Amino acid sequence: MARNRRLILSSPSEVWSLLSDGHRYGEWVTGTQQVLAVDPHWPDVGARLRVRVGAGPLTLDDTCVVRISEPHHRLQLEAKADPFGAARIAMKLTPWGDHTLFTLDWHPLRGPGTRMHGLPVDYVVAIRNGMMLTKLARIAVSEHAGSV
Repeated sequence: MARNRRLILSSPSEVWSLLSDGHRYGEWVTGTQQVLAVDPHWPDVGARLRVRVGAGPLTLDDTCVVRISEPHHRLQLEAKADPFGAARIAMKLTPWGDHTLFTLDWHPLRGPGTRMHGLPVDYVVAIRNGMMLTKLARIAVSEHAGSV
């Protein structure tokens, strides 16, 4: 499992507004080339988000399904990218004064990732997830500054 934490200088409701807009995932999810489709009831449990991920010409289509949704507090997704299997992506928003302590846990569920699970893979995923949280924080803070 890879776990990242980041203090975001915006409220949990402001961070949640970014998470609850599936069309914006390409802005902050590292490796996303294009958002292909977002269920209209995103991020309710069972809603799906289809994205194209990859680098350069090497791409694949990924589907994220909402498994847990507690507005302003917690969002848990199952990301499926065949033939690579699936992973659990758990996001938790903890109020920290006027800000948000954002915790992101990534854990392989099925496929080759479960066999390669361990320090090298977790390290690479933690770097990727750290980049994502930096982007998310930058967007949230920028939008917070614009609304003040």
